[in-house]
Amino acid sequence: MDDRKLHWPLVGRERELALFVNSLTDRRARGVVIYGASGVGKSRLAEEFLTQAARAGFSHGLATASALAGAVPLGAIAHLLPMGVDFSDPVAGFAAAVRTLSGPERRRWVLMIDDLQFLDATSAMLLRQLMDAGVVRLVGTVRSGESISDAVQTLTHGDQVQRVDLAELNKEQVEEVLQEALSGLVGRRTLHELFSSSGGNALYLRELVTGALDCGALEKSEGVWELTGSLPVGSARLTELVRKRLESAPLGGRSVLDLLALCGSLSLADAQGLTNFDILVDLEESGLIRIDQVGRRTSLNLSHPLYGEVLRAEISPLRRRAMLLAQAERVVTYGARRPEDTLHIASWQLAASGTADPALLIQAATLARHSHDYPRVVSLLNAIPREFHTSSTLLLLGESLSSLGKFDEAEETLATATSQSVEHTEQLNIVRARTFNLYMADRITEAVELNEAIAREVTRPSCARMMKINEGSIRTISGSPIEGMALMGRYLEEGEFDTTIDSDVWLFGASSKALGLASMGRTSEALNLAEAAYKKHITVDDATIHLHPSAQLIAMVVSLTEAGRLPDAQKLGEDGISLSVACQAPIPQLWLTLFLGRNELIAGHAKVANGLFREAVSLARAHHAELAISLGESGIAASAALLGDATSLSAASRSIYVAGGLHKWEFGLGRAWVAALQGRTAKARQILTDSADGARRDGHIASEALLLTDLARLGGAKNVAARLGEIAEQCDGHLAPARAHFAFALANDDPKALMVAAEKLGSIGVDLVAAEAAGAAAAAWARAGEKRLAMAATQQARDYSARCGDAATPAMLIARSAPTLTNREREIALLAAKNSPSKDIAKDLVLSVRTVDNHLQRIYNKLGITTRNELADALGTRRSS
Repeated sequence: MDDRKLHWPLVGRERELALFVNSLTDRRARGVVIYGASGVGKSRLAEEFLTQAARAGFSHGLATASALAGAVPLGAIAHLLPMGVDFSDPVAGFAAAVRTLSGPERRRWVLMIDDLQFLDATSAMLLRQLMDAGVVRLVGTVRSGESISDAVQTLTHGDQVQRVDLAELNKEQVEEVLQEALSGLVGRRTLHELFSSSGGNALYLRELVTGALDCGALEKSEGVWELTGSLPVGSARLTELVRKRLESAPLGGRSVLDLLALCGSLSLADAQGLTNFDILVDLEESGLIRIDQVGRRTSLNLSHPLYGEVLRAEISPLRRRAMLLAQAERVVTYGARRPEDTLHIASWQLAASGTADPALLIQAATLARHSHDYPRVVSLLNAIPREFHTSSTLLLLGESLSSLGKFDEAEETLATATSQSVEHTEQLNIVRARTFNLYMADRITEAVELNEAIAREVTRPSCARMMKINEGSIRTISGSPIEGMALMGRYLEEGEFDTTIDSDVWLFGASSKALGLASMGRTSEALNLAEAAYKKHITVDDATIHLHPSAQLIAMVVSLTEAGRLPDAQKLGEDGISLSVACQAPIPQLWLTLFLGRNELIAGHAKVANGLFREAVSLARAHHAELAISLGESGIAASAALLGDATSLSAASRSIYVAGGLHKWEFGLGRAWVAALQGRTAKARQILTDSADGARRDGHIASEALLLTDLARLGGAKNVAARLGEIAEQCDGHLAPARAHFAFALANDDPKALMVAAEKLGSIGVDLVAAEAAGAAAAAWARAGEKRLAMAATQQARDYSARCGDAATPAMLIARSAPTLTNREREIALLAAKNSPSKDIAKDLVLSVRTVDNHLQRIYNKLGITTRNELADALGTRRSS
């Protein structure tokens, strides 16, 4: 994508824009001055102010002050002044300028002066007179930290000139900018990298994106923009901008900046060993470094991450080596008292020479895994010569590779660890790690067989419990919750932590059992266990825990969704994704994104769900997670179909349906909604019926309820209402009862009950089904001649539908456009709107062709139309044809 074609929007400045627009009608106002750091977007905002002023009828002009122009009186604004005015007599010249600029028609001017701090005193004096005469409004920009002359201070002083302090963009604003500039969704990791590297600086952000696009590091996958590797420094222009910024460093301060760039952080003592204290003060005051105080420790850091990128690129390899080794030696000399010192020393030695003491590397890797820094673990352990590796180091390496989604490498490493291990407990830990890794790689049968083989050799009761929990966990989340939870038995009851069981096994079992309980509708138990597991995970001070705590949030999100607490699930899911992205834990990020998409699909927020599913599929493809790809592709198809997007057909046809996973029966959702989009509602109902039957056989009550609800929405309410009522009695929470109420009301065509169902569904966040319930109530009341009630229900349907964006299901289309049609007439109308011949409709619905034609004629009469093309327009299905 060519940067010249990118549109960089103005985002997050609504308050400032409103302030300026309001000031244009205030006769006392004389101007606005924008203060902010370089690149924060001052000039862009000032230009928008100028545009708004032009729209309000002001004449306008633009000037940029500079040190060079400031050396000559009126040098910066000479081109804005009237021709022929003689300034040899300043008093007369200034008065003539006021008269000429205002003119007989009393014109009003807005003048924008960029870099106002460089303006010469004569220009500042003239502008002030023009402002006081009411001829000119000033829009100025001032770079923070720059000295300003007395004349310019006079120009900007007073209540009539408003000051705007412009801050960097926050993360949400950066996301909005990127999505509009790139015309697409941006992955969470990519957003995190771009936000962290730019610091929210608009100019830096643009140059980073430009550089990434130019070198192919930023690409679109599944409709989502993702970084294909590490974020490059950016464009040549950005590098030059940062270089100029670094030139403000005081003499003697560069050595500190260079070492900060290599090491990331320095103690105050280390920094004072390189230069004197006054230079450190100058570095802080110039905005190049920041001082952080944590407890009694004072540390120095670069004030912007891009400074480090540019500085590192300019340090020669030999100097880099010397600086890192010297810093490592300094920390060793001090005694390496802090826990993180070992990690730093090993990292510096490794970066300097490509090697380090193996014992030091192992110790550092253990510390890195304890903080879930998996990339660092892999880097440190891969630097150890093969002969120094043990089964313990290979286990550590294998688990870290698995956490990064490198499942094949992890299995190879863990298999080698198995062959080298002689200690019984360690062998069990390796098996536990291998079985989990095999499950994540969708090699479920191999995982179960390996667990069973080892379990047959176990004699100790505590080890036997471990193997039972491990196998039960795998069977539960691979699609057999009843069998899996029976294997786990009472070992995880009430969420009490069993100290006789390996921490990883207990936590894996707790999250798996919580997912199983949620799938069986026991959402209170599921949520209690998931919360207990999360709390235990973040408090266990044990370096053997390799899963990131955000993994425990997956079960909590699913449990909250099934309990009917959809907004809570949405917030927790977003928090969990942010946490996993920041800690580089891609597997929890993948599954949290997937289940957050499922939550939004159930809510009916199809556009949001579609974006989440696309991001999940992009992540899943990067890590070869076929099961996640299948669920994500099905979600893409279902959500796109709800949006009336015919391209969902290609997503459905691409899907690789993996026979496994706790939510495997929900694969049918995508195919069913695509069929509904095509007008083949009978086919859609059959897919949903078959999928719901499979879910019921396996004990997946939650999946069954979801599938049966969609079956009711597509005309099968009479067939599913009783079963949904049974499910509601087996489940706790608000979601299952609300679904059952909806199906019964729809089956009986009871408008009062439908409105109650709409209220129940809307109160828990199931907005689209709530809209359909209210729409069905409006249709029923319209048929009964209750126009007032029908209008009220229609408005309620619109209110719920407004929360769902562009989602448009068959039920919504009919409710909006044809409230007087019967259920059978609606079904035939949708098929006919897709230009299906009468014989095909008859075959699909098991009717005679003559019956279909008779229904069509009644439909035409009710809607006041005569052709199928007009029918498509009346139902609003034209966009998906």
